[in-house]
Amino acid sequence: MIRLIPGSGAGTAKVAETEGRIRLTLLGGYLGSGKTTWLRHQLHAGTFGRVHVVVNEAAEIPVDDALLGGAAGLTVLAGGCVCCTGRADLVTALRDLCDRRSSVADPGARIERIVLETSGLADPAPIVAALRADPILARHIVIGEIVVVVDAAHGLAQLSEDPLGRRQVEAADRLILTKLDATGAEVITRLQLALRMLNPGASLSAAIMGSDIALPEVPPGALPPPLPALPGGAAEPLVPVRLCLGPEPDWAALGVWLSALLHARGDQIVRVKGVVQTPAGRLLVQTVRRVVQPPEILPAGTDRAGLDNGIVVIGRGFQPQALDASFRHFLNLKDL
Repeated sequence: MIRLIPGSGAGTAKVAETEGRIRLTLLGGYLGSGKTTWLRHQLHAGTFGRVHVVVNEAAEIPVDDALLGGAAGLTVLAGGCVCCTGRADLVTALRDLCDRRSSVADPGARIERIVLETSGLADPAPIVAALRADPILARHIVIGEIVVVVDAAHGLAQLSEDPLGRRQVEAADRLILTKLDATGAEVITRLQLALRMLNPGASLSAAIMGSDIALPEVPPGALPPPLPALPGGAAEPLVPVRLCLGPEPDWAALGVWLSALLHARGDQIVRVKGVVQTPAGRLLVQTVRRVVQPPEILPAGTDRAGLDNGIVVIGRGFQPQALDASFRHFLNLKDL
């Protein structure tokens, strides 16, 4: 099989053999867009065949990997975004996967694909550049597709406020709109038009809880919404802050503190995610902007020592030390 890869000169191309190489799907999207929900459904449906999933979390508490039980293998890269500070770890992990695959004698037992689920803070372009620049990975891995998931409810705001959201969209081969059931028709139409304007070459589809649905038709004559110019450094960088709840978390107090935080700073808090032990089970806690998603009981067998009873708050415009002090004071926590 042959794939054409654009060359550096105008109108030129070079030819790369891809037969026998591992196809890599890069799954991106802004914080809380629904990447893991979409991926869970694809794993359950067997879309990727024998697949190894690499999950990247910018914070030190990985959560999403606990939900991805349908993969043939799983690697977690936590504590740094693989487009920048965690790039070396990504290269090392992928080299290891290539070595392990080469050691399997039976071609029918080898992994067929790698899916790299990036953190919501990741820019796909530096990741692609790093994989192509590494001589070992360039021989063993071919980037098959860049899939970017877009939250229909918050996508327009992200494209208007944050250069990262635009860079993710512009890098995509395929754009998938999520959460359409919680979004009005007019907003969906405006978002579709904005996405087609930013990346007219990408395919555009929709999914709810990972299942494909038809996109609403755009009314004839509808125009894309104006998007403000965003220079590269327009927005403050997003900062992940890890907050530990202690061995016996007060679920009620956490709920009150989190509600107060989102009420006071909902425009600054982009994402909250964590795992909390409660009498009902190990609950996955998530918010996107001001929207608190219903807690989900994690499946059995996903326990990981030292990673429960903590949350990660990702946002901008606040001091991490002040947030931690507020959290500890409200929950009456001592030094852990």
